[in-house]
Amino acid sequence: MNVYDSERMTEALAREGYAETAELESADLVILNTCHIREKAAEKVYSDLGRIRDIKDARGRHGKNTVIAVAGCVAQAEGAEITARQPAVDLVIGPQSYHRLPELIKRIADERKSIVETEFPGDEKFAKLTARRRVSSPSAFLTVQEGCDKFCSFCVVPYTRGGEFSRPVAKIEAEARELVRAGAREIVLLGQNVNAYHGEGAGGRAASLADLIRHLAGIDGLERLRYMTSHPRDMSDDLIAAHAEIPQLMPFLHLPVQSGSDRILAAMNRKHTATEYIDVIGRVRAARPDIALSSDFIVGFPGETDQDAEATIDLIEKIGFAQAYSFKYSPRPGTPAAIRRLQIPDELKTERLLRLQAVLEGQQVAFNCRSIGGVVPVLFERQGRQAGEFVGRTPYLQLVHAAGAGDLVGSTANVAVTEARRMSLSGVIAAA
Repeated sequence: MNVYDSERMTEALAREGYAETAELESADLVILNTCHIREKAAEKVYSDLGRIRDIKDARGRHGKNTVIAVAGCVAQAEGAEITARQPAVDLVIGPQSYHRLPELIKRIADERKSIVETEFPGDEKFAKLTARRRVSSPSAFLTVQEGCDKFCSFCVVPYTRGGEFSRPVAKIEAEARELVRAGAREIVLLGQNVNAYHGEGAGGRAASLADLIRHLAGIDGLERLRYMTSHPRDMSDDLIAAHAEIPQLMPFLHLPVQSGSDRILAAMNRKHTATEYIDVIGRVRAARPDIALSSDFIVGFPGETDQDAEATIDLIEKIGFAQAYSFKYSPRPGTPAAIRRLQIPDELKTERLLRLQAVLEGQQVAFNCRSIGGVVPVLFERQGRQAGEFVGRTPYLQLVHAAGAGDLVGSTANVAVTEARRMSLSGVIAAA
């Protein structure tokens, strides 16, 4: 979602005469678009700001002005604390206000003081975003839903992105058509809790994510659809059926479970049990037997015992994942879990994480190895590092390297898979 937001900020600024630069030293405006999910990501903001401040000072000695902005969820969560810790920052802007970026930059020049803008006008933001004008990859992101009402005890999203807000189907369709006209062949529908989507549809009725997907599947030239990130409680019957019935909807599902222990799931306020999660996966696999599964896991949540950690391993082994994201629990200020007693020592978190990751990596390698000898359709997204090499993804989101003639970027071709690694596949383009 930060990639999507960054693209939209870039487009808004381009209309004001700004152009992108890869060199910090030549930038009149530097924006850090931030994430607050983990402590490490938030702290990196301040180390980067120190480096950018030095560049700003050096440019200032040569008569060049530099505006520094901090956007995104760290901006929303910490607000004026950012300018207090780093006075070189000119603008702090939350993720619901970036449509006001050009206006606020002009105010900084006029008023010559820092500005903190952290309101929550989600509907206003999307209403003021104009049609997109460019696509940097054949696979494009499209935010359809923001915010979350679940209030998991470890998560900052309800506080930094606000409550659930869904964009109308017509607005999403218009942006999707613009993306396809600009060269997108795949669209990834984004939301902090995307399968809770309930935007306005035909006749003013609320549309589900499945309704939206069926609607977008009718766009000529749109070959693939994906969505993330989802919550197990919102895997509705119609969404599961969509995986069986809509060819454009790719056989990949990222469905975070976080833990395999019912005791820890309750402490996390996840509102589902391990058995309920396994049941959802069973229904999804019944609808689409070849679906590739991905998930999120938090290791070392406060109060987690060896038995709880073992329950998570057991769940992983029962289900089998094509890929997954796993992290040590990171206390986030303002969340209920941050003040819980029985915080787990970091050494024990590391030990449990390494064991869990070993199981997940083994499953990922096994999943990829099952592709060897087969032929898969690959949408090529970019050129590779070697001459004549192209990089793309299978329907199962596997990264593929293959050699080919001409320019294959933006096209789909069948690839005979010859080699598999944990993170990618290699192959040759199959004869027509």
